[in-house]
Order: sequence, then C-alpha cells, then structure tokens
Amino acid sequence: MRRDTFLKSIAALTAAGALPLPSWAAANLKMMIPANPGGGWDTTGRALGKALQDAGVASSVSYDNKGGAAGALGLAQFVNASKGDPNALMVMGAVMLGGIITGKPPVSVTQATPLARLTTEYNVFVLPASSPFKTMKDVVEQLKKDPGSVKWGGGSRGSTEHIAAAMIAKEVGADPAKINYVPFRGGGEATAAILGGNVTVGGSGYSEFQQYIESGKMRAIAVTSPARLKGIDVPTLKEQGINVEIGNWRGVYGAPGITPEQAKTLVDMIVKATKSKAWAEALEKNGWTPALMTGKEFADFVDRDFAQLRATMVKAGMV
Repeated sequence: MRRDTFLKSIAALTAAGALPLPSWAAANLKMMIPANPGGGWDTTGRALGKALQDAGVASSVSYDNKGGAAGALGLAQFVNASKGDPNALMVMGAVMLGGIITGKPPVSVTQATPLARLTTEYNVFVLPASSPFKTMKDVVEQLKKDPGSVKWGGGSRGSTEHIAAAMIAKEVGADPAKINYVPFRGGGEATAAILGGNVTVGGSGYSEFQQYIESGKMRAIAVTSPARLKGIDVPTLKEQGINVEIGNWRGVYGAPGITPEQAKTLVDMIVKATKSKAWAEALEKNGWTPALMTGKEFADFVDRDFAQLRATMVKAGMV
C-alpha cells in the first residue's frame, strides 16, 4: 500500500472511531489565570490556550480569572479545587513568588506541579501624558525630596515593578521603606489609574502599555533591561545612572497530585504549543522573549529565583 493511501486509511479509521485518539487530542483544558483580565498573566494564559489548540494538542481551553494578592487567591482556588486533575493548568511567574514573600499566604506554589517557564519580559516605567514630570531624572529628584509624594502604580505587592521601585529608591539614596506603592489587581486597573493621573508613575511589561505609549497617552521613561529593548527607543535605568536591572518571567504549573506521567504529558503538550504559529505570533505581538524551560530544570530555577528575590527584597527594605 502506498504511504499516502496508508495515511488516509489511518485518518479515516480514526475519524470513524475505529482507532483511539492520542490521550491529549481530545483534552479539554482548564486554565486558571490568578489575575484580573487585561494583565500579563491574562494575556499569557489566553495566548498559551490558543497555541495549545493551534498545535492540535487540545480540543478546547476554558479560562477562570481570579485576581488578588499577587496571584495567591487564584493559587488557593487552584490548589484546593484541582487536586489530581491532569487537565488543569495555572499561569504564574516571578510576581507570584514576590507576593508569597511579602504576603505570606496560607498556600504555596510548591503545592502545585511545576511544568514550564515560557517567557521573560522586562518592565517599562511610564508617566501619564499630562504629568509635570518628563523624565526618570525628574521622578528621582522628587523621590529624594519626599519619597511618599511619588505614587508608583503597578501589579500586586511583591511584583517586579514594586521591587524595581524599591531598588530605585535605595539606589538613589531614598528610603525604600517610605515609597508610596499602589498595587492593582490587574493590568487594566493599573492602566486606568495611570491614564487618569491617579498615580505619578506606572510600571508593567512593555506589551501592556505599548498602545498607550505609541498613541502618546503615556510617556515611557525607563526600562529595567540590561540593554535597550529591540525596536523600542526607551533608555534603560542603567544608562540613566541607576544601577537597577530586573526581569519578569512567566510560566505554567499543573495541579497538585498529578502523576509524573501526567505531568510529562502536559509538558509535551506545552512544548508543542510553543512551536505553533499562534505562539510565534503572540511572542512577536507582545514583545516577549522566549525562555522555555521544563520539568526539574524549571522546578530548580523557581527555587533559586525565590531565594534570589527574597534576598533582593530584604536588601531593598521590603521584607
């Protein structure tokens, strides 16, 4: 039998139910997004869901947004309601680790199953277009005079932009314990506060503010990367004499209590998804840097990053 005829026969038998589908082909996945709509975790979770379907490894993906406490509320729901569920996923990242360090919630990410790191993104600090300040130097001068008069807006307490703000204060000689940080439950809330002039300076991933920067509604004054981001004409903190660099990675976990085989199946599905056209388009659109890491390597990375973040936060006076 010719190869093409054989493949057509296999496809026909599968469609007719004579052959079993691969275990993942009919997967109806549930994605916990421990943040409100409009932020980085929300964008990441929905982009991953689309990529899983585009790669043909999931037939459907449903989403559950549960914002608050740097992801701790969503984490608690995920840990308590998804035990042993091989079709449950949760988006998480550096922000959740920071929130656990500062908030000390009754649940921990160690109760869930580490699967994969997906991306890295650096933060950008912005001013509303109506701000009397024009540069990071202006913000720093005011910060030195009166740390509490500068309202920093961003993600939950312990987020990378919160840590960066404390690091900036310490670096320029202001008391990091006196910074006025206003946490928001999601990117949408933070964006509204910045556009409304309710905070002095806002921080988040560049993709969340991009349309407002390009339209002139926000003025980008610094990025937290080691060098300027590709195609983005915004100076780094370092080139402005502020020795601060911090990145924000995002990843995905499985439910507590799943078997190693089930975890491997999910990892394989995620790896296939990251090779899809939909994922490539999401990386390009959002300016994400691919940073795939899976399994034990990822679990070890999370342990190291938790320790490093805690040390940084202690040094910055946040813990």
